[in-house]
Amino acid sequence: MTIYQSGQLNTNSLSVPDLYVQILKPQTLALNGVATGRIGLVGTAAWGPVASPVIIGSMGDCLSAFGPKQAQANDIGTAVNIAILQGASDFRCVRVSDGTDGAATGTLAGVTLTAIHTGSAGNALVATMAQDPIITSNYTLTVTHPVLGSRTYRGSTWPVLAAAIAADGTALVRATVPTPVPAPEAGSATLAGGSDGGVPTTAQFLGTDGTNRTGMYALRGQGCAIGLLHGMVDNTSWTTQAAFGLGEGMYMIACGPAGDTIANAVAMKNAAGLDSYAVKLMFGDWLWWDDDTNGDILVPPQAFAAGILGGLSPEQSSLNKELYGVIGSQKAGLASSGQAATYSGAELSALFTAGIDVICNPAPGGSYWAVRGGINTSADDVTDDDTYTRLTNYIAETLNAGMGAFVGAVICATLYGDIRAVLLGTLSNMVGSGILGASTDYAVLCDTTNNPQSRTALGYVRADVQVRYQGINRFFVVNLQGGASVTVSTTTAAA
Repeated sequence: MTIYQSGQLNTNSLSVPDLYVQILKPQTLALNGVATGRIGLVGTAAWGPVASPVIIGSMGDCLSAFGPKQAQANDIGTAVNIAILQGASDFRCVRVSDGTDGAATGTLAGVTLTAIHTGSAGNALVATMAQDPIITSNYTLTVTHPVLGSRTYRGSTWPVLAAAIAADGTALVRATVPTPVPAPEAGSATLAGGSDGGVPTTAQFLGTDGTNRTGMYALRGQGCAIGLLHGMVDNTSWTTQAAFGLGEGMYMIACGPAGDTIANAVAMKNAAGLDSYAVKLMFGDWLWWDDDTNGDILVPPQAFAAGILGGLSPEQSSLNKELYGVIGSQKAGLASSGQAATYSGAELSALFTAGIDVICNPAPGGSYWAVRGGINTSADDVTDDDTYTRLTNYIAETLNAGMGAFVGAVICATLYGDIRAVLLGTLSNMVGSGILGASTDYAVLCDTTNNPQSRTALGYVRADVQVRYQGINRFFVVNLQGGASVTVSTTTAAA
């Protein structure tokens, strides 16, 4: 008896009577859906690697990776904090720099210690050398930071200590040992000279594609469903963001400059030539946020919109969903001021007609802050809703992640049946989870009717998939007829 893996045994050429066991791969009945809440975020920070996507799942992760939050419009930590409060929990964050940032340095017992990353957070690093009270030839080097934590290394010489630091993938500093090598001695040093640099340019935010990706392009292949260049308001970048979003299946959240006017916002969008379901453009009415580190600060609306979408299933719209942590806006002022300017119907109509969304208070559901339109920048009424972008990307990315397994298979009735089974099973699961409405909302065609021999002979196989999405209640009309002359008809249901 011999055991074979599937495909290794040609059953038509057997000549020896025996038992042949084939191990078949378990049948795939449906594809597992891709992540729909992962947010790709590009911004500045006081610490952390530049141009390298970092996995963030909590504020603790963010502080450890990027240091303390900064009162800056482009700050990664502030954006993550805002988005988490709205329900998001999965991020890929990319730090961007203008190139003038510097690393903090200090000298301890004749050895230069340099912060492993650039940024002002390095100025709070303290390195302390202590002699072992029992084995006096041994020393303990401790590097501490109030946010980044502490690291401890032990050794009898500086080369040993420097090697231990170099071998630590989470080290906060690196040590440069001079020649001749100084002897360790007890002492302490606080690093200084670390700087964050200036505000990165549009080109630096967008970055470069290719082998060494930077900026926005560092998010390529990270599986992000939502993306934002935090606080970057240059309208010349919007169509580039749209092209990236279409290629990556990512819903890009852009915004206008702080204190913008509706007329200027419309003019900027028109000048940019932006008309794409891949971009959600937020009006430049920036929001006041009560930050637990920096107090009341004015922040762009992108992280609020991205956060609420990141916490919702893809068939859901951001429209009318309550946002948390907003204490005012540029138009409404701070809530503590007692003033509460609101948008008129005409103002909202001008924004929505132009494909621009806004966060404001009140919302249709009551006196709370919410995304007011739930729209993207597409001029097509069929594709201009959040849900079209999110659900289309979700289905397309799910199929892209799993259907490639059929490439290389023999084109036959079995292949057609397997393709249909996987597609139908996947869509059926979406119905079960509420993403699609009913089993009548999708259809799959993959057989000889849409795969003629003239095409299959060239290696082509085609599957036609139709999916009907559930609509979003945007215009709720209640007809009320009242008066003493009204005749009311009631119907009693049969028992």
